[in-house]
Amino acid sequence: MNTNQLFGHTRDVVKSRYALRTPAGFVASCLPGWRNCLVIAQISPGMGAHFCQFQIDVQPNGEGRGNSGENEWVVYVVKGKCAANLGGTKHKLAAGGFAYVPAQTDFYFYQSSGAQLLIFQKKYQALAGWEKPGVLVGEAAAIAGQPFLGNKDARLQVLLPDNPSFDMAVNIFTYQPGATLPFVETHVMEHGLLMLAGQGIYRLDADWHPVQAGDVIWMGPYCPQWFVAMGATAASYIYYKDVNRAL
Repeated sequence: MNTNQLFGHTRDVVKSRYALRTPAGFVASCLPGWRNCLVIAQISPGMGAHFCQFQIDVQPNGEGRGNSGENEWVVYVVKGKCAANLGGTKHKLAAGGFAYVPAQTDFYFYQSSGAQLLIFQKKYQALAGWEKPGVLVGEAAAIAGQPFLGNKDARLQVLLPDNPSFDMAVNIFTYQPGATLPFVETHVMEHGLLMLAGQGIYRLDADWHPVQAGDVIWMGPYCPQWFVAMGATAASYIYYKDVNRAL
């Protein structure tokens, strides 16, 4: 018998200011409109977050169909590929591809070939004087990573346009072994994060946690955070934050 099961051990932690979730503790849920899909609700208001983060494994005959309603989505393809119809326009999405789905937009994800989707979902907050963004589709590989605060070993890819019409940001951070966040950050923005590759140590509040590819982290506002990449290969994660709106 697995000793973790025998003694009830887990790396999962859920606290008032942060949570670490690992694949070993994931339990399937459901999301209306998604048929023949494995849905994992990784982050939700149930733990204190103001957004949702889902992992959706789309089976070969699976699909997701509906309207985004009052919510906006960013869909990132972790692996595999699928087709998507977003607001009446067809797209092909493969690993590393992403789509911004505005509020009140019809969507249809289908023709999956081992597609695992990461979805960040929040209620869109309009801003006077700025139009609501439209559908946006892109590939992370086409976005150059910029040195973070001048550090060439810690590079940031910004997936969504940096303008006030967007009230959310989704970025990919890649660290070479030994690279770190330059200081312990403590800020008003909330984060949802998925480790894409590698491993390291994440400081969350006053605790330090080993993390690796597949792990999920929620950080509430003002939760102190810091990361160092460890091991022989680069570490990377994709993360969400709320931006450009009054508090």
